[in-house]
Amino acid sequence: MAKAQIEVAEKENAGWVAHGATGKGNDQVRFELAYYALNPNIKIYSPWKDPEFLQQFAGRSDLINYAEEHNIPITASNSKPYSEDENLMHISHEAGMLEDPMFRPPEDVFSKTVSPKDAPDEETIIQIYFKDGKPVKVVNENDGTEKTEPLELFNYLNKLGSENGIGRVDMVENRFIGIKSRGIYENPGAEILWKAHQDLEGIAMDKEVMHIRNMLVPKFSEIIYNGFWFSPEMDFLLNAFKKSQEAIDGQVVLSLYKGNVMVIGRESPTSLYNQELSSMEVEGGFDAIDSKGFININAIRLKAHHLVLGKDNPYNWRKNGKEK
Repeated sequence: MAKAQIEVAEKENAGWVAHGATGKGNDQVRFELAYYALNPNIKIYSPWKDPEFLQQFAGRSDLINYAEEHNIPITASNSKPYSEDENLMHISHEAGMLEDPMFRPPEDVFSKTVSPKDAPDEETIIQIYFKDGKPVKVVNENDGTEKTEPLELFNYLNKLGSENGIGRVDMVENRFIGIKSRGIYENPGAEILWKAHQDLEGIAMDKEVMHIRNMLVPKFSEIIYNGFWFSPEMDFLLNAFKKSQEAIDGQVVLSLYKGNVMVIGRESPTSLYNQELSSMEVEGGFDAIDSKGFININAIRLKAHHLVLGKDNPYNWRKNGKEK
């Protein structure tokens, strides 16, 4: 959204952009860091940081009342005062009565998913095909539906996830500015894709590449959350993740049932899985005797550590009677 605003501002030769994010949240940071990264000379108007605006509107209730008085159509109301942000991937519900972390949101809060209790009492079996880590086809085994165009594919997964009560998240998070907030999220299609993609990586991604990628994920998430999408560190990480997705090919079979996404099968032409090698039933070219030397080598540093913490060492737990 911020990128589109800057593009329009440059097209119209405008020196200002504006956003309606509040002064307590993360969105203000995301908008404004993106503005400045894309146009360092841009000027920003943010009403929720304008003293004159704040004198008239102290919070959401004042805005709702103003909209009602002036017949401005909005979805929020005093009976449902929570904030909602929606896009293709998800919808978030925050503020109002949801600020109480013990308050269970009623069903009318949710708009993208049915309650798992009301979802069909029958599993939906689907196959998701990937090429270089990207979903390229979805097949519904129940009715034969196939989707290959990216937008149609994602919308279809949203539909299936919605019908099966998938993708609800209730959490307390840490905003960048230091405030904790409670949010209710719905992301039906994204949860299905995430579970399938993660599982395929298990069979087709190198172990050490996966370890490094997993170490980078928290930083990647932090960068997105804190609004540094247009940053040199993000460019670096995106290139690293793109490299990790080479040859993440194949299909994953999933069961969708009452809020659950369960992987029930997978296969990959780039699979690193060797059934004979990992089998407990056959040797498969693996000499179990080699494991003895492998363990002995890995035990060297443990033995050395124990010798350093010998009986004369004041931190020795055996000497101090702390053996458990």
